[in-house]
Amino acid sequence: MLFTEQKKPIKKFTCTSCSHSFTRKADLKRHKERNRQVPNDEEFKCTEYSCSMQNKSMFVSHFEIHTRKKQCTSKVCQNRFGSSTTTQRHVKIHTGERPYTCNVCGKGFTRSTHCRAHKRIHTREHPCTCNVCGKGFIWASDCQIHKRIHTGERPYTCNVCGKGFTRSTHCRTHKRIHTGESPYTCNVCGKGFIWASDCQIHKRIHTGERPYTCNVCGKGFTRSTHCRTHERIHTGERPYTCNVCGKGFIWASDCQNHKRIHTGERPYTCNVCGKGFTRATDCRTHERIHTGERPYTCNVCGKGFTRSANCRTHERIHTRLHPYTCSVCGKGFTRATDCRTHERIHTGERPYTCNVCGKGFTRSTNCRTHEQIHTGERPYTCNVCGKGFNLASDCQIHKRIHTGERPYTCNVCGKGFIRSTHCRTHERIHTGERPYTCNVCGKGFTRSAHCRTHERIHTGERPYTCNVCGKGFTRSTHCRTHERIHTR
Repeated sequence: MLFTEQKKPIKKFTCTSCSHSFTRKADLKRHKERNRQVPNDEEFKCTEYSCSMQNKSMFVSHFEIHTRKKQCTSKVCQNRFGSSTTTQRHVKIHTGERPYTCNVCGKGFTRSTHCRAHKRIHTREHPCTCNVCGKGFIWASDCQIHKRIHTGERPYTCNVCGKGFTRSTHCRTHKRIHTGESPYTCNVCGKGFIWASDCQIHKRIHTGERPYTCNVCGKGFTRSTHCRTHERIHTGERPYTCNVCGKGFIWASDCQNHKRIHTGERPYTCNVCGKGFTRATDCRTHERIHTGERPYTCNVCGKGFTRSANCRTHERIHTRLHPYTCSVCGKGFTRATDCRTHERIHTGERPYTCNVCGKGFTRSTNCRTHEQIHTGERPYTCNVCGKGFNLASDCQIHKRIHTGERPYTCNVCGKGFIRSTHCRTHERIHTGERPYTCNVCGKGFTRSAHCRTHERIHTGERPYTCNVCGKGFTRSTHCRTHERIHTR
């Protein structure tokens, strides 16, 4: 007769308060001890880290951080940890060991989960999406934190200024602004940073590393966010719009700064002259005018600049690089803004108008400078002869008359010029290039101004008139020369 062995029934120990079951009595006892210290109200807050949990189970897991006995010690820094795996993971910080590497860019990681998440940067995979706006995220935790933008929740507050944050790490890092602490320093130049990630990204300036590349033009970037934002130039996407005028922006920060145009808010002021700015970076850059600091220098001629972007654009003068071209006439430009402004010549768009006479302009700076004609204001003066100018750039260029500086030279004959535009126009004498043509007779010109003046022959327009006899002229110089007849 065959006998089958009967298994003993598994005892279950059930918690009377929450109905959780356990196979061991010791587990039930440990569970009750933990729940005894957990609040029973709807909001579960940790008093030590000033953070709240969504439910009781999450709070219980978090509470173990404070109650767990730290029995494992790091032999390097003597820090204690709650488990051997956590200790081993921490030791890799001192040894520099990164056993998990990305098979695309070769970047190393101490955790396999971090490596897998990093690979999604290359695959553009975003498995976690916001149920409000549909934005995708690599990490589920980042998605949950992002949702606080829509709910307005900021559970972490600074105990100095009361500013709220969606992340506890952002709050702790923000407090370093008040303490002046910059714990992360660059081992090349010694510059200090509040964030470790900012320090790592800064080091790429010295190494030249640009791990993130645009899929369209191949341009490299030190930050993945900068790469994704740059790609919007090619797609034309402008997800952030002004709720007043409807203008679209690629960056959320640009949209916020733009709104200050309508409100007139200028929260950042210069410590020297009190001038207000909508951006903190613009204020810091402006203050360099008073200090004379020019931290960015040209690698070719050594000229200094207050902005890194101005320095990079200047270096294109030496390389003759014009990466931005007009879609109508093909003319090249060193700046994207100059290219967009130039295209308004073809479309006839003049979005900026003078408040006094209504004259239209393609640039806001040209409109503001023109308005100084009505006010008579000339804020920039030459320290040699005292001549006044509307623009700071015109004043700087004028000073070269006294110093004899001619930084732009012709590649053919070596002739020097005060302005880069004069040098490029002069070189057309050697090349025979005449990019500006008359719409009526087809005659070519080296300067756009000469072409416009010539077209007045066909239209009969004489915009300059003598103040004495009213005679009209096509050129302002001819008008001034004529007026001398009456003053003899």
